[in-house]
This record gives sequence, C-alpha cells and structure tokens, in this order.
Amino acid sequence: MREFSHLVSNGAFKRMQIAKLTSETISNGLFRLSFTAMGSPCEITYSCESAREATAFRERSLEWVRNFENRYSRYLPESLISRINRTAGTGESIEIEEEDERLFKLCDTLHFFTRGLFDPTTLPLAQLWNFKAEKPRIPNDGEIKVALTKINWKKVTRKDGQVSLPELGMGLDFGGFGKEYAVDRVMEMGRRFGISDLLVNFGGDLRTLGSPPDSPHWRVGIEDPNQPGQARFTVRANDLAVATSGNYQRFFEINGKRYGHLLDHRTGFPTSSDHLSATVIAKSCLEAGILATCSLMDEHLQGLGLIENHFGSEGCVWTKSGMVWSKKFDTHLLSQ
Repeated sequence: MREFSHLVSNGAFKRMQIAKLTSETISNGLFRLSFTAMGSPCEITYSCESAREATAFRERSLEWVRNFENRYSRYLPESLISRINRTAGTGESIEIEEEDERLFKLCDTLHFFTRGLFDPTTLPLAQLWNFKAEKPRIPNDGEIKVALTKINWKKVTRKDGQVSLPELGMGLDFGGFGKEYAVDRVMEMGRRFGISDLLVNFGGDLRTLGSPPDSPHWRVGIEDPNQPGQARFTVRANDLAVATSGNYQRFFEINGKRYGHLLDHRTGFPTSSDHLSATVIAKSCLEAGILATCSLMDEHLQGLGLIENHFGSEGCVWTKSGMVWSKKFDTHLLSQ
C-alpha cells in the first residue's frame, strides 16, 4: 500500500506541522508519542523490544499523519481538498493520485452503506451554521434551502483521474472521517513494523492491538455526557476500535434552545438535542466512527439497528433521559 510521502510538494505555502510533540518511555519497552494534528490531541502508545525500531515507527507514523493532513485538510489552502473546492462550478477538474482515488471510492462505499447519511459534500451547510463564529446565528429557511441543493455526493464527478464539482458553492470536507481513517492506517503501519501491542488514539477515537505490558486489556473509559468529565463505563478493548460522536460539547444556545454542531443534511438543522452522544465498538475505527455519527441522526434510535446489523459492532446511545445499548454491548464492559 502506497504512503503519502510523495503527495505533498515542498512549495512555500501554508502546511500543517506536527504540534506539541512529546515522546516518552513509560516503562521498559513501552513508548508513548503525543502530538496535536487534525485539530485534535493525538497519542500513539506501543511496546517495542528495540529502541531503534520504536524510533523508526515513531518517525514514519508522524510523517504519514503530517502528509495526510497536508493533503486532505480543507483548512489548508493548497491541500487537494481546497484546490478541488476552489474550482466548484468553473468546469475545471483537478488531477488526483491513485491513493486519492482509493479514498474517493471509500466514500462511495460509506455513502451507499449508510443510505446517504454519510456525505462528504456537506461543507456548504457547515459553513452556513459556522459553529466557530464569535456570534453564531440560526440560518434562515432560504439560506438552508440553497445550501441543501449543493449537497449530494453523487454529483461529484470523477473521470480519468480527474475530480470536479459541477456546481458553484459545492464543497468537500473529509473531516467527518479523516481521523478515524488515519487511526486505521497508523495501526496498519504498526503491524508492518512488527509491533504487537499498540493503541492509536486520535481525538478520542481509537483502535487497539494486543494489550499493554502490565494488563490483559487496554482500558477505555466512556464518558457520560450528562456528567461531562466522568467515565460511566470502562470498555475492554483488545484488537478493537472505539469511537464516539456527540453534540454536547460543541454547541450554542439561542432563546433557551441548544443547537449542537452535528448537522443533519436531510433537514439542514442540527440533530436532535435530546441525543447527546453515541459510542460504537467495531473492528476498525472508520467503521466505529461512521456508525456512531449515523446513529445520532435517527430520531427514533433506529441507529442501534444500523449498529447491530453491522457484523461485529456494538454500541450505545446517550440521551437526556438515559442510555440505550445494543444487545451485546455489555459484554465489552469491565465495570458499570
């Protein structure tokens, strides 16, 4: 599988650099790498018999994450995504690489699997709501109607190694799955380096391999959104991924009503404020993240059915009144 090292030029444009980087030896043979990337705190914890191999894996994983963000972040003006977005509605196409096409095909699969709930063309709606604004506002119905006409993954044109957005105002945003995809790729890299015990945690979405030296399990706390900062459950995570999606941390209030940052592109509005968060356990971090987000977009909690129908996945959804979980979710818990 090709890496991304060749995909970013050395031109003098704004590029992402790994921030707040620390590397430490926790105990004999156990290493932890901490840094900030993709707008999130990231940690890679792993055991390795050789300090030389540990250093090689550290450098290669950092290089991959750096190049991935430079390539696909919509916040960097010379990224592939930004260049595609600037040409929307102009008739111009942008050339893509083989690895880019792999990601676009992955989006095809996720869009089909979720029956359209996953859609990387929701940028016009995100920009309209703009939860990062100093004084956020509720868009009017006309603005939302126009934004919704720009959202449709099937409109994205791909032909002969070229990508284009046919309508002015369309835009791509891979932020809805980028961290989870990156977690899985770094995990694959660790396997290739022969690492048998590994935890990759990017912004709270994580995947594990093996176990830490001093425990039979990697232990992952699940926060109660009704009591932020407190772990209600502890999951036993061995060779599994855990991802959480929620709207209880990023929101604004107007006239006593809360508007969370998770937007439903079918309505143009945030998902129900009664649905606070969802946590999914799956074989890959990408699967867990997509299932967690989509489960919050169902007003009647039928998202649990989506989780249970995905072989090997379990999950829970928190509401203001409590929590519901899938049939076998509790088999992964260490304590309640």
